[in-house]
Amino acid sequence: MFFSQMSMLASAHPVLSVAAVPLVLVLIYILKKLFQSSPGVNPFAKDVIRPPQPLVLDTKERDKVIKQGFVVKKIPPNLDFIVVGSGIGGLSVAAILAKTGKKVLVLEQHDQAGGCCHTYIEDGFEFDVGIHYVGEMEPGRLQRTLVDQLTEGQLQWQPLDDPFDYVVIGDLDNNPRHVPIFKDRTQYRAALIKEFPNEVEGIDKFLAHLRTVKQTSSHGVILKFLPIWLCQFLIKIGIVNTFSRYFKLTEKSVDDVVRTLTDDKDLQAVFAYNFGDYGTPPGKAPFVLHATLINHFMNGGYYPIGGASEIAFHLIPVIEKAGGRVLVRANVQEILIDLQGRAYGVRVKKAGDIVDIHAPSVISAAGLYNSYEKLLPERFRKTKPKIQRSLEMVSHGIGAVSVFAGLRGTKEELNLKARNVWAFSDSDLQGAVDRFSALSPDEAMESVIPLMFLSFPSTKDPTWEQRYPGKTSCAIVTLAPYEWFENWEQERVQHRGPAYKEIKTALGEQLWKQACKLHPQIADKREYFEVGTPVTNNYYIGAPRGEIYGVDHDIKRFSAEATALLRPETEIQNFYLTGQDILCCGFSGALWGGVLCASAILKRNLMQDILKLNNKLKKQN
Repeated sequence: MFFSQMSMLASAHPVLSVAAVPLVLVLIYILKKLFQSSPGVNPFAKDVIRPPQPLVLDTKERDKVIKQGFVVKKIPPNLDFIVVGSGIGGLSVAAILAKTGKKVLVLEQHDQAGGCCHTYIEDGFEFDVGIHYVGEMEPGRLQRTLVDQLTEGQLQWQPLDDPFDYVVIGDLDNNPRHVPIFKDRTQYRAALIKEFPNEVEGIDKFLAHLRTVKQTSSHGVILKFLPIWLCQFLIKIGIVNTFSRYFKLTEKSVDDVVRTLTDDKDLQAVFAYNFGDYGTPPGKAPFVLHATLINHFMNGGYYPIGGASEIAFHLIPVIEKAGGRVLVRANVQEILIDLQGRAYGVRVKKAGDIVDIHAPSVISAAGLYNSYEKLLPERFRKTKPKIQRSLEMVSHGIGAVSVFAGLRGTKEELNLKARNVWAFSDSDLQGAVDRFSALSPDEAMESVIPLMFLSFPSTKDPTWEQRYPGKTSCAIVTLAPYEWFENWEQERVQHRGPAYKEIKTALGEQLWKQACKLHPQIADKREYFEVGTPVTNNYYIGAPRGEIYGVDHDIKRFSAEATALLRPETEIQNFYLTGQDILCCGFSGALWGGVLCASAILKRNLMQDILKLNNKLKKQN
């Protein structure tokens, strides 16, 4: 479809002159070359799925995989790649490269692998710190095939209940509005019309916008495959907007679009409800991103069976098969750059000692800011114009406060379902977030929290009762500015003092109070309670400003220029980026960021390879 659009462009579009025809033809040729498989090694040449093995319940056996501590003698010889960071962006690119026979060392600063996919166990409860639900994981979908191939079919997924989300709007003490979000476009539409019977036209227009974005969303990715000089030229002469509507759509915020569809403030809020999945309020986030997210969950949400730590647990053996390792408690201080300006390894600080590890190429999954401002030597960062421009095009995302509560009782005893709740005190979502963020910490401690995500991860996992009988886990999340907590960023974890504890406890208890208004039956069942803040995120996942979704997902970040610049290749030879900052946030964004990175390294269109394998498997089944 895309190539046919390009082929007709020269003759059909009045903007193009005769002189532009050769340019269009050259662009078509380049795109066809990029989207044809190259003669290199195809990591997805064959189906490697095998029957799922029984869930490993022994914690010590699991720790042998996901908690392998860094020591020099564990470093494999003759490395091909070093990956900094073991989130899904790092593990996915490492696993893909391993499938081509490459020996990859993944280094993680935390005490276990997984990044935001890790879990922790405390007082007989397991808590998932980042994976609440993932879309497009039903069998036969492209993303499911990708994950199946990277884990050899060992990572299994459980669908959430339907409806999988509920939107709650209004004062929790005064009969707030509850709107269910169903999977399947037909059910989704019917539920909205039932709740808003006078808004059929606006609902249908919203669904039409979702279809438009779905048809054009791949066009943004194409810029990441094209040479950067060509992207810059196409952007400068305006031809990018000529061959695709995508970047014109990125110029409109979520609020810009939904306010043209309806005057009903509650329906506007329902259209925009899950902006918390990428962290940028609807007045600042591009509608194309939000529409992509709604489409992502149109067939419901899924949860990894056995918990989020299963993700790293099943990716690491694939890396090890090729001779690689994933080592934790490895604090990478610097990317090593030779006199010719080429990356050739990393410097690790371990217990006061410095260890230099060499490899022909280095990949950073540590995020754009960490990669360029912390790991890259300053003399290179300041002399590279594209690196400087990349940093100018983005800003830090907002931080988050998370509550982890352990409850006494099973999901049946507590009458809890495998779904999420998004609760808002006000239908003006942007205004509510702005007003809350503008408060001082003291004022925030006395305030109702206007955005709350509430979930019970244990209800989503069919193995939970086997692993933690008679217990339930609860997760509550809200957005909060880093500035409230930055006075304690240099303090040791668990030793930040009474003032810090007062702020985080007050916010956590307010979130708990609001959660209990939605589920009164849990109020007296609490056995464990912990609160994480933006500085917690800074410590455990290396988020510079406590952001959980990397760089901010605002309109500027998704412009054509930023889209072209945020790519795996950097101005430093043999140094690459992977993860959510080069595509978009979340499990899926970081996963496909890994695919983009591996494509750049292998000089092969891996998306086409995965698509071919997926189509082949569909025919076989």
